[in-house]
Amino acid sequence: MTTHSDRITPLCTQIAHFHHTRTPFRIYHGTTNSTRHSGFTPANSLSTAHLSHVLAVNPATKTIQVEPNVPMDALLTATLAHNLVPLVVMEFPGITAGGGFSGTSGESSSFRHGFFDATVTQIELILGNGEIRTASRTENAELFHAAASAFGTIGVITMLEIQCRDAKPFVELTYLPAQTIPDAMQIFHEKTHDPDVDYLDGIVFAKDHVVVCAGKLSDGPPPHQQQPHIQHFTRPQDPWFYLHAQRSGGMPPPAEPTTDLIPLPDYLFRYDRGAFWTGRYAYNYFLTPFNRITRYLLDYFMHTRVMYHALHASGHANQYIIQDVAVPYSTADEFLTWLDNPTNFGAYPIWLCPLKVSGGKSTSNPEIISRGKPSPGQDNDPYLLNFGLWAPSLYRGPAFINQNRRLEQKVRALGGKKWLYACAYYTESEFWDIYDKRRYDALREKYHASYLGDLYQKVRVDLDPPKTDQGLGWAPWLGQLAWGIWPVSGLYGVYRAWRGGDYLLKRK
Repeated sequence: MTTHSDRITPLCTQIAHFHHTRTPFRIYHGTTNSTRHSGFTPANSLSTAHLSHVLAVNPATKTIQVEPNVPMDALLTATLAHNLVPLVVMEFPGITAGGGFSGTSGESSSFRHGFFDATVTQIELILGNGEIRTASRTENAELFHAAASAFGTIGVITMLEIQCRDAKPFVELTYLPAQTIPDAMQIFHEKTHDPDVDYLDGIVFAKDHVVVCAGKLSDGPPPHQQQPHIQHFTRPQDPWFYLHAQRSGGMPPPAEPTTDLIPLPDYLFRYDRGAFWTGRYAYNYFLTPFNRITRYLLDYFMHTRVMYHALHASGHANQYIIQDVAVPYSTADEFLTWLDNPTNFGAYPIWLCPLKVSGGKSTSNPEIISRGKPSPGQDNDPYLLNFGLWAPSLYRGPAFINQNRRLEQKVRALGGKKWLYACAYYTESEFWDIYDKRRYDALREKYHASYLGDLYQKVRVDLDPPKTDQGLGWAPWLGQLAWGIWPVSGLYGVYRAWRGGDYLLKRK
């Protein structure tokens, strides 16, 4: 059996060779929860797909050490064996610890603990010259903060130490309906200041129907009480969470809010089946009835690991708005009004997630090179409200690009941020007006990474792609024509997802 040192030593040698030959490379993880187009080839990639081991759990310090490709479900399984749970667990089982640290991730406990990178206490990484370093908030602190949310452009993460807390077997989740965003914001304020609340998010089903979901860890009912109904969300026969939340927090509000007792793993991965609600769009695309029977029969295809595979293979990412953005609390109502316009977005549901960004040391998105912080809310609460925007677009081509650019510009005008796991439509000058390129380049030079592709090159979308329909022979031209006929591309995506295998690394 190989050791951690055995697994990273060849990477050091390969990176040192890249450094000596000044060869730019990208880090290949094997899977992704990003929607950006993949540019991986065997010649330009460094594979860290094998770094997928849990290294140690320390119950005394309530920490776990893992390699970067350990996914959330494996991370949770390892910690629960010691009655621990990570402070922040992303909602999709396949999101990796390294991806969460390097790519800005938050979830319903982030109102309490901040982004996932804020729960990482130490990292090990390989610098651009092949040298191994460890870093934390007290040791090599500059390197630690620079690496967070840098998307692998500062160094190659090879180990993370993650803070945990005592676990309980259940989450007691209450569904609180609201008719307006200001009403929902009031609930968010109240629950944020309630020390018993551990998890907090919400769903906008319509401009006049919001459901806030507030949860607390629970041991379950006292032994003398009648065994209550346990609500699951991870089995094929279970409801999709968003549909259950819509029914449980329906309007008009019930006399008493509905409360569920949910097993902890079912709560943490409640959005996996259907990828929030985006799986419903696949039913629409294939003209398939959307009901309990079809959701049961097609359950295999409706988990996020499979759906991301199909999305990349089909090329449908360029037909959907898939963005996570956040604005200050004080501008949330204005932003939802703007989103309600069909020319801007006009789709529901929308995910809401309050995010704690205070403390001055936050590295999110990436704070280490941010030119400034978002405007605080009117009451100076150190929070942003995340809006998860995932829906088919009405537009194609340049109009689709313009729609995404309007969204980016509106978020910036409101003092907000967008997360770079999805496609970025900024021009280069716009991007570096948000982030401090001089400081970023200085950090990359200091840590021997300046020859790598930079952050903008990694996350950007080509706003003026070259034409590909000139000089083609008949066979490629007919292939492109067939690809545009419904449902050829969708069926191909389903086939590739069913077949499995690699979907990011291109053949030579």
